[in-house]
Amino acid sequence: MYKILMTYDSAEGLEKLLENKDFKIETHNKPSPEEFKKLIKDYDGLLIRSEVKVTADIIQAADKLKFIGRAGTGVDNVDKAAATKKGIVVANVPGGNTISAAEHTIGLMLSMARNIPQAHQSLKSKKWDRSKFMGTELLGKTLGLIGFGRIGMEVAKRMIAFGMKISVYDPFINESIAKGYGVEINSLDEVLAKADYISIHSPLNDDTRGMINAQNIGKMKDGVRIINCARGPIINEKDLSDAIKSGKVESAAIDVFAKEPPDDWTIIDTENTIVTPHLAASTEEAQVKIAQEMSDMIIDFFTKGLIRNSVNVPTVDWETYKKIAPYIELAEKLGSFQGQTLEGRIESVELQYRGTLTSFRTNPLTVSYLQGLLSPISDIMVNLVNAPGIAKDMGIKVTESKIAESQDYTALITAIVKTDKRSASISATLFSESNPRIVNINGLNVDVIPSGAMILIINEDKPGVVGSIGEVLGAENINIGGMNVGREKAQSDALMIFEVDEKVPADVMEKLIKISKVKKAKFVELED
Repeated sequence: MYKILMTYDSAEGLEKLLENKDFKIETHNKPSPEEFKKLIKDYDGLLIRSEVKVTADIIQAADKLKFIGRAGTGVDNVDKAAATKKGIVVANVPGGNTISAAEHTIGLMLSMARNIPQAHQSLKSKKWDRSKFMGTELLGKTLGLIGFGRIGMEVAKRMIAFGMKISVYDPFINESIAKGYGVEINSLDEVLAKADYISIHSPLNDDTRGMINAQNIGKMKDGVRIINCARGPIINEKDLSDAIKSGKVESAAIDVFAKEPPDDWTIIDTENTIVTPHLAASTEEAQVKIAQEMSDMIIDFFTKGLIRNSVNVPTVDWETYKKIAPYIELAEKLGSFQGQTLEGRIESVELQYRGTLTSFRTNPLTVSYLQGLLSPISDIMVNLVNAPGIAKDMGIKVTESKIAESQDYTALITAIVKTDKRSASISATLFSESNPRIVNINGLNVDVIPSGAMILIINEDKPGVVGSIGEVLGAENINIGGMNVGREKAQSDALMIFEVDEKVPADVMEKLIKISKVKKAKFVELED
């Protein structure tokens, strides 16, 4: 019998697991860290939500643990590295709250259009002010969607039925996919300028952090309405509050905040805002769906040896996994590298495997690469299970090829990505199990360790550029740990990669781009 520890007390949706005679489920609601360390010793599986942290210490104390199931999407409360090192599978349920998040977005939009919360509160106060709460129809209005992942797509389908026109900004969505949904792809400035309502469905990254700020709000229609059920830091809350007070923005509906619970209540206290405490994913149906899927996953893992929705182990047998694990990690880093440096909408991905890699089933490597590639640009959490589906939703054609010969390396992974703007390639190998190297970027030979923070510079190969870059970084107290240069020939464009000791702020990257002879500058951060 397999013993499963559950750290929350809601069993709804877990009936199949609870009724299975092969399993014994014991509930200890929100154990303290010390209690948790004592409890975990005797369990084969662990079922959690967000109520506890599964630290390295707790994992170290788990003598029998083989599976950690997160009944939800995020796994930030699990030390995945410690679990992986100990051979423990960590799995979650991605996408289980897609419909809930889409419906909450629409609920907020309707509440704004018809002043429902304000009218409710007024009537509860025994006031009859019908004229004060005159609303507007959604029919014929333009909805601007910033981000067009799965949640954005569900919102679009429903609001088209309301008679709204949908204008989408997503630099990574395929145009044919957008046409299939009946929406129009535009630039960010075009969406901001034409939308009556703007709903945010983007992931949080360096490009989207603070995107809704005073400058971009200034590009919007007067009287625009804004909804955010995605990530709080995408909005500069003070700038939005100021815009509402000035009348530039008619109203806003916010479910997520820069810090939760908030320290700064400015946007919440602003008139003409509708606010909810991060409820978009909180529906009974979503929680039941997640619990049912997790129940099936636990049963399949322990009784059939099937690994589903894992965030740290691909679906191969453990012996094979141990052999290809370093390449799986390398593939994810290559994907992350390209995901952070690509420009334009991704149309196709080709993964080429050379040398000894051709003797293995390479699908786990491809999926790991896609997880790295899509994570910076997806509006939902990407893992080894849902990455192919997300790529398909985005209209990305993914192919693999195996080439037995590898002239210079025992094994080599090459990723070629085509966007609507250009093609980009990257190749990497392992000199030893713990010594990965990126050896080629866009046809230029390099020797780069795929780890930590780095700055990529494309520049004219002229004297003085390196010195100017060093001056900018030195003035900002950013230390250069190493440098690599790739070029085809003298006086041609060069690729310079600077290893730096810390994250480089966006304003510093802007200074680098403005250096004479510098054509492009990108910051990339890969896990160590």
